[in-house]
Amino acid sequence: MQSLRLFFFSSIIILFAIPLRAQNANELSVERIYSTSDFAQEPFGPARWLKDGSGYTTLSPSESISGAFDILFHNPASGESRIIVSATTLVPNGESKPISIDNYSWSPDGSKAVLFTNTRRVWRQNTRGDYWILDLESGTLKQLGGDADESTLMFAKISPDGKKVGFVQENNIYVEDLSTGRITALTEDGSQTIINGTFDWVHEEEFFLRDGFRWSPDSRKIAYWQLDAEGVGQFLMINNTDSLYSYTITLQYPKAGTTNSASRIGIVSAAGGETLWVEDDDDIRNHYLARMDWANDSNEIIIQHLNRLQNTNEVRLANAETGKTRTVFTDHDDAWLDVVDDLYWLDGGQTFTWVSERDGYRHVYLIDRESGNMKLVTDFGHDVVSIARIDLQNEKLYFVGSFETATERYLYRSPLRGGGPVRLTPADLQGWNDYQISYDGRWAIHTYSSFGSPPVINLISLPDHLVVSELVRNDRLRETVAQLTLGETSFFQLDIGQGVGLDGWMIKPSDFDPEKRYPVFFYVYGEPWGQTVMNRWGGSRKLWHHTLAENGYIVISVDNRGTPGPHGREWRKMIYGEIGTIASQDQAASLAKISEWSFIDPNRVGIWGWSGGGSMTLNMMFRYPELYHVGMSVAPVPDQRFYDTIYQERYMGLPQDNKKGYRDGSPITYAQNLKGNLLIVHGTGDDNVHYQGTEALVNKLITFNKQFEMMSYPNRSHGIFEGRGTTLHLYSTLTRYLLEHLAPGGISGLGPTATGQPLNQP
Repeated sequence: MQSLRLFFFSSIIILFAIPLRAQNANELSVERIYSTSDFAQEPFGPARWLKDGSGYTTLSPSESISGAFDILFHNPASGESRIIVSATTLVPNGESKPISIDNYSWSPDGSKAVLFTNTRRVWRQNTRGDYWILDLESGTLKQLGGDADESTLMFAKISPDGKKVGFVQENNIYVEDLSTGRITALTEDGSQTIINGTFDWVHEEEFFLRDGFRWSPDSRKIAYWQLDAEGVGQFLMINNTDSLYSYTITLQYPKAGTTNSASRIGIVSAAGGETLWVEDDDDIRNHYLARMDWANDSNEIIIQHLNRLQNTNEVRLANAETGKTRTVFTDHDDAWLDVVDDLYWLDGGQTFTWVSERDGYRHVYLIDRESGNMKLVTDFGHDVVSIARIDLQNEKLYFVGSFETATERYLYRSPLRGGGPVRLTPADLQGWNDYQISYDGRWAIHTYSSFGSPPVINLISLPDHLVVSELVRNDRLRETVAQLTLGETSFFQLDIGQGVGLDGWMIKPSDFDPEKRYPVFFYVYGEPWGQTVMNRWGGSRKLWHHTLAENGYIVISVDNRGTPGPHGREWRKMIYGEIGTIASQDQAASLAKISEWSFIDPNRVGIWGWSGGGSMTLNMMFRYPELYHVGMSVAPVPDQRFYDTIYQERYMGLPQDNKKGYRDGSPITYAQNLKGNLLIVHGTGDDNVHYQGTEALVNKLITFNKQFEMMSYPNRSHGIFEGRGTTLHLYSTLTRYLLEHLAPGGISGLGPTATGQPLNQP
């Protein structure tokens, strides 16, 4: 191994600068990808379908005011497009410029626009800012919140009758009368620990819960979440660079096995008054009220009541006058359950849809509101990835799935009352297909891409899937990509034994020589939250992988068992209680099969990943030190006990009950085995995966005198993108490290492998 590195020392010097700066249009480089707009996609949207079925709206750059936006209405039937909100109407009194629209929504009747501007980031997204209401009929523009401080409002929503608007400010809920401007506080106890109408860090991160209140259909009441974070552990992050003296940032963050926020749901009159609390017979700190909404009327709300282990979901209906609840239906899984977002009401509110894996696949059911009786809708041996739309009038279910391969996505339609599915996506659109379908099911905004083809967005008609108009072609990006000298890409499946097949993709150098052997560099994630092997456009990261391939690496990604592709329940959930263990075994088995390919050099193996992929990188470097020679781990979780309750306990159970699983699944347990070259990268301001974990790993490596390299990014979050030049610097660092420590390029004359070339070699 050492002699091989010395042999390639001179070639490293020559190649070192190549990927950082491209010389012409057919070359890729780190600098070109991350510091130019060469590969930028055309903007589109955000698009909003109108509930009356008349069409959809989008933001569009104003032709009359530079830097401002108009809102356009598009009629899909006639092809007409017209400005319904001009930037010229968005100039507040006394101002010279229109407000900048960061996002927008419509009142239920479409007569008023809710405009979100001057936004500020809260955790991952910009959910705090200023709100303005534009009355389309009168042209009146009004800012909400009265004399509220700048950028303190959240989740402003107009009531169904169009007369009031509700919003959250500093953890309290308010209602403002649109005709009088009178503001009524519905809650007054909001504080650092009492959170009304929004959520703490862990609920937002893991359940995607941000907006925490719901108008009743009759506009008379509001149902809302309240969290009590008293007793939740406070994690301190330190900022050393933004002032003369350092200061700490306090984050309420429940680590696995520790105290959660208490949660309850209240119902309050929109005119103010006492809150009616929904009854709950459970320990309010050891369950999750994972979803809540009005149950198709103003008499009851529907709640998904999930136990702390997240393997039992009770669907409860709560009376809006008494707070009394009854359980309509209970779903259970021996592993874990995913929260159901695809709940639609049918039969005048007597039936609702449900998604469950109870028969081995992710299927859609109809549940009777009174009896809880279930009826299977999607009676076939494949997963429903997500519901795209339910056409209530014609009782048709539109859903996304992929019956042939887990690496792609297509649109299907199925009757709700019996009958098989029909694929609507044409056969020539092989790859990844996303759909934003109109409420009546007649139209859709369709986005298509593949691994080698940037996205195109079209307006289509349904169910015939005919293109009505082209919305985004990305011609400039396509032309730029077409000029590049890129190597061959392919998808493959590996048989690792015992009937297990794993999906993968591979990028080769453009000058690939099948008679030579190349180093292999793996991109990995490997946890239940995401898959990497997808036949879709991968943007800048895909192009970076091509850059590495052009410098002499075979770049490969493989999805192990436990990743969330549509392989059926057993595939996804067989890793329960063993995160990091079975996945590592699958990845090592994949390397063993790939090493049999005649063009792979098993003595030059690298791996990298981010977040869960950073953890997997550490696992492979520590568990299989003879197989993996270079690892680059970005923002990893070295010790699973350090991560949050909702995510880690969902897949591992409580650490008190699964000590062995937490120990065996954590890469820090095996740090003493490190033999190869390891780079660890982390942002010190990471509120998601704390820098604490990396520091604990550093201590462990020091204890065993294991040499490694490390790059910390001051105050950067989990995405490591804040600050000028950060992304370019990060990928330049990764590129340099790989070239320095994993010799690139093909080698001739090493002869065949001991096992020979497999029949499934790509």
